[in-house]
Amino acid sequence: MCRSMSGPMRNPLRSRIEGSELLLGGWCTLPTSFAAELVASSGVDYAVVDLQHGLTGYSDLVSMLQAISLAGAVPLVRIPFGDYGMAQRALDAGAMGVVFPMVNTPELARSAVDCCRYPPLGERSFGPIRSKFNLGTDPVWVNSQILCLVQIETRQSMSSLDSILGVEGVDGVYVGPADLALSHGLSVGKPSAELDALLRRIYEACVRHGKIPAIHTTSGADCREKIAIGYGMCSIGSDSVWLHAAYTEEVAKARDEVAISAGGLY
Repeated sequence: MCRSMSGPMRNPLRSRIEGSELLLGGWCTLPTSFAAELVASSGVDYAVVDLQHGLTGYSDLVSMLQAISLAGAVPLVRIPFGDYGMAQRALDAGAMGVVFPMVNTPELARSAVDCCRYPPLGERSFGPIRSKFNLGTDPVWVNSQILCLVQIETRQSMSSLDSILGVEGVDGVYVGPADLALSHGLSVGKPSAELDALLRRIYEACVRHGKIPAIHTTSGADCREKIAIGYGMCSIGSDSVWLHAAYTEEVAKARDEVAISAGGLY
C-alpha cells in the first residue's frame, strides 16, 4: 500500500468497493503491533483495531496502524461507543476509516459523519499529525477517501434503518451480529432463520441507498454464507479467537484427543 509519487495515496478500499470486489478483513483485539502485523499479513484486505471491546488503548494504536499498513492491509478502527473524539484521533493517527458502534438513530449517524469529514461536509478538526503521510492534508481529498461505517445491531436501529442509511456521508453499514441477535431475543453466534432475515433486510437497505454492506463473521464458512446473502466486506473472527482456537486444536492433537471446533466473534 504505497504512497503515490505524484501526491497523496488513495484509500485502496474505495476503488475496490466501487469495482464490487470481495473484501475480507481481520480483527485486532490484542494490544500489540506484532499481533496486528500477523493479522494484516494473513492475506486480508483490511484490519480493524477494536477499541470498543478489544484490549487496545490509544498508546498502542499508532504502532498497530503502522504495522497494518506496512503489512499491506488497510487500517480501520472501531471506536468505543459515543467516543467521537477518539474517532478523530484515530483518523489523525492514520486510520483510513472508522466503525461506529450502536448507531441507533439518524442523529447518531450524522454525528459519525461529522467527526469523519472536514467542513463543510462535517466537523472534523484539522490536525493530521500522522495521516498527512498517507492521505495528505487537502481536506477535500481526505473527505473523499475516509470510510464512515455505522453499526446496525439493535431493534432500534432496525426500525430506523432507512433513515440512518439516508444520512449523507455514511458510506456503509458494518453489521454487529452478536448485538443484533441479542436485541431480538436470539442466541449469540448461532445461525437462525430469524437472524438471516434481519441480515437480508439490512443488505437490501444498503442496495437501496447505495451503501457498503459489511459484516462480522465467526469463520471462513460463516463468511461464505454471508457472501451468499450479498455482503461484500466481511471480517473473520479475531486475533484472540484464532490464537486460542489454533492452540486448543494442537494441544488436543498432542494429547491424541478430538479437538473441539473453535471459532467465534471475539
